[in-house]
Amino acid sequence: MIPYPFRYRRPNSLAEAEAALNASNDAKLLAGGQTLLAAMKQRLAKPAILIDIARLSELRFIRREGQHLLVGAGSRHADVANSTEVAAAVPALAELAETIGDPAVRHMGTLGGALANNDPAADYPAAVLAMAATISTTRRTIAADDFFQGMFATALEEGEIIKHVAFPIPEKAAYAKFKNPASRYAIAGVFVAQTKTGVRVAVTGAGPGVFRVPEMEAALAKSFSPDAIAGISVARDDLNSDIHASAEYRAHLVSVMAKRAVKAALAR
Repeated sequence: MIPYPFRYRRPNSLAEAEAALNASNDAKLLAGGQTLLAAMKQRLAKPAILIDIARLSELRFIRREGQHLLVGAGSRHADVANSTEVAAAVPALAELAETIGDPAVRHMGTLGGALANNDPAADYPAAVLAMAATISTTRRTIAADDFFQGMFATALEEGEIIKHVAFPIPEKAAYAKFKNPASRYAIAGVFVAQTKTGVRVAVTGAGPGVFRVPEMEAALAKSFSPDAIAGISVARDDLNSDIHASAEYRAHLVSVMAKRAVKAALAR
């Protein structure tokens, strides 16, 4: 394979990274590289400049502030999975991170990269949406309901960089995933979170993007138990259908995973 030329930059600060990104029309941020490098190898992406933000300490932190858990965009999946802060505040988030890929992926992939890429089968979007988290960037703060805009699409603008995610600490939460045995991506994954303001249910992997299930949320708000959602199913019309699972099977899995998530949340 014939290589193609590109420039590599490693900024010393987030401000420097943002300036470099906005100075070019053909630059890409490099953090964990789990998606970008693979796309470059296949010539699906050919950026002229790679801006490496993997070592920026400004983006790699985990801390609790009041009733929120703040996770820096540069935090690796393994950081989240092994964090005592996460385990104490939102154990479901630590458990979710532990299910991502394999050890190599978890020690390289980052929260910010996963959210910016917004793969329809990624795990983090379900947690962010279910917990009504907010995504802080170099320009603004974006609510989870506004951030995800379809397959590989987000509210991020050109030159905008995710700084951290603020997760409201739920009263109860859990994630259940039926994973692809090869990639470990979600064929259907459901994150359920109960807070003082209500219950949110977010689904990943089943459709072209992460989505909520209002019928389940309403039922769980009245009675937070697996039985409360036993008769609720999602429409299969807009769900994915491929060699791994049909739309009908994915619809079934959403119901099963939702009940498992509620059961797990109650068991904490």
